[in-house]
Amino acid sequence: MALYVYKFGGTSVGTVDKIQKVADKVKLAHDQGHKIVVVVSAMSGETNRLVDLAEQMQPRSDAREMDVLLSTGEQVTIALLSMALLERGCLARSYTGRQVPIVTDNSFTKARILSVDNTRLEADLEKGRIAVVAGFQGMTEYGCTTTLGRGGSDTTAVAIAASLKADECHIYTDVDGVYTTDPRIEPKARRLDKITFEEMLEMASLGSKVLQIRSVEFAGKYNVALRVLPSFEEGTGTLITYDEESNMEKALISGIAFNRDEAKLTITGVPDLPGIASKILTPIADKNIEVDMIIQNIASDRNTDFTFTVHRNDYEEAFAILQNTCDELGAKEVKGNDKIVKVSIVGVGMRSHAGIASTMFKALADESINIELIATSEIKISVVVYEKYLELAVRTLHAAFELDKVGT
Repeated sequence: MALYVYKFGGTSVGTVDKIQKVADKVKLAHDQGHKIVVVVSAMSGETNRLVDLAEQMQPRSDAREMDVLLSTGEQVTIALLSMALLERGCLARSYTGRQVPIVTDNSFTKARILSVDNTRLEADLEKGRIAVVAGFQGMTEYGCTTTLGRGGSDTTAVAIAASLKADECHIYTDVDGVYTTDPRIEPKARRLDKITFEEMLEMASLGSKVLQIRSVEFAGKYNVALRVLPSFEEGTGTLITYDEESNMEKALISGIAFNRDEAKLTITGVPDLPGIASKILTPIADKNIEVDMIIQNIASDRNTDFTFTVHRNDYEEAFAILQNTCDELGAKEVKGNDKIVKVSIVGVGMRSHAGIASTMFKALADESINIELIATSEIKISVVVYEKYLELAVRTLHAAFELDKVGT
């Protein structure tokens, strides 16, 4: 029999009734002889409630105390699920991150996992117990409670699966797997049986919300087989693996990701001098504003136009910073647009097949969709277009690469 790590998010354990259903699913696997570790999040809405309480006490909450507060959400869930399992006749035991223990660095509210001591978990599994572990949390080497930030429960599950050398780590969600694109935009989107870590990492970083980037990175680093499954329906979901040879029925393109939260900034007439890019981007970085795509064009007069994208929430601040830089450098002007989106195609098939870029660009041109910026890597091509064309662009590319057909 296999050793599985199951992870259930906040919506999957959002009510007592849903926790009872999770207990039924876990018991079924345990009765089949499998060894099971369950990682759970706080019940949906609970973390937001705790954040609201903190803001009433201290508008800019102390990070250490915030972690102490937020870690209580998962503690409720592990106790309730363990009770439900015990009521069903299963041996079960709950663990907070400190009790495992999961050791992290001391970056409160966004800690990184350093190690997992699986001694207690292995002892429970050998005795036939189900271990129920609080996701999203750990402790420093000095015993301070920490939380792992966004996607922390997924990361906890993958870390435990790596430590225990589990056969698979199952991430249960409100979708039944990874799709070629968002079915809400393209109804013909198809669920993928398999996708590689590399492709999933690109999809996650480019806007796909199924898995958090950190958990995919962790799984890829430690070669943990991930499977995305629906919480309360039957199905095989999507397996995320290293196997490129049999990946997705030899598809050239795995899927289409998009990000609505983009904004573009351009500073024109910049002197073409060594170090000019640093002078433009350093003030932006100093304000912890992340830059995504960067394009630099040198005009015939040897001046430079420098364009980059940022998150839409950072647009106003970045524009003001860039305006100051423009004055300091004696550049011509600053232009911006916060009504753009990024659309990307992803697939390991790009490595061995030519003509994918031309297919993409022709499909968009046929629909009169103008491309503002282009960025590429070994397995992805991203374009920036006006946001009014987002849905049309996604559907057009989905059709152009025939992603609704198995084996394309």
